[in-house]
Amino acid sequence: MAERPAAEPILEARDVVVRFGDFQAVAGVSLSVAPHTIHTLIGPNGAGKTTLFNALTGVRAPNAGQVRFAGRTVTRTPVHRRAHMGMARSFQVTNIYPNLFVSENIRLAVQARHRGESWNFWRSPALRRDILDETDAILAQVGLRQRAGVRAGDLSHGAQRSLEIGMALAAKPKLIFLDEPLAGMGIDDVHATKEIIVSLKGRMAVLLIEHNMNVVLSISDCVTVMAQGRKIAEATPDLIRNDKAVRLAYLGSQA
Repeated sequence: MAERPAAEPILEARDVVVRFGDFQAVAGVSLSVAPHTIHTLIGPNGAGKTTLFNALTGVRAPNAGQVRFAGRTVTRTPVHRRAHMGMARSFQVTNIYPNLFVSENIRLAVQARHRGESWNFWRSPALRRDILDETDAILAQVGLRQRAGVRAGDLSHGAQRSLEIGMALAAKPKLIFLDEPLAGMGIDDVHATKEIIVSLKGRMAVLLIEHNMNVVLSISDCVTVMAQGRKIAEATPDLIRNDKAVRLAYLGSQA
């Protein structure tokens, strides 16, 4: 029986370069993210991971190279157009509306996806029901249904990160970028957020920056390692765990 052809990558970067003056923060990095997988970027601080994220998501255009998403070249495509195409992102710093209820944060994100229709929320019972149903489903997915009526600013740090992921999910993305989603969390929040990330895999691809190696090696399908702006390794978690270059550049005593 003939083998099925490999699925086209949902995201592909080819020889991406980002410079700040004479400093080359990303030096010709290529990677591809397969649909419905968890692909993680690791590397020491200053390796260029977040700068690469910015180039992939349109926050900063690369100086050279190409970015393709869902079969289309998006190297110079603005952030808002990429969002409409199916890219979503959370950042290192939590971005929520702290004075609004948890449910309102999610509802506003859902309404934003409806664009022209969203401001008919109070005049269209059918649209209002659809938006509220979707809001409730996202709250359940990120484990916040029981805290829907809590002010977002009163949530724990971990719950706020879950809320931010939920807001990103409101866009119904094909690919979600998560920049250090576990940073600063306690053990319970790490476990809860890890479960949320794993649950996304059946519906979308995840591109993740994370320093928690226990989580990275347990949930990733593919791991890309960066150091000094370059890709030094890319493989499955088992192979990365035993890669000498990775041990030297990043894992150190954890290896």
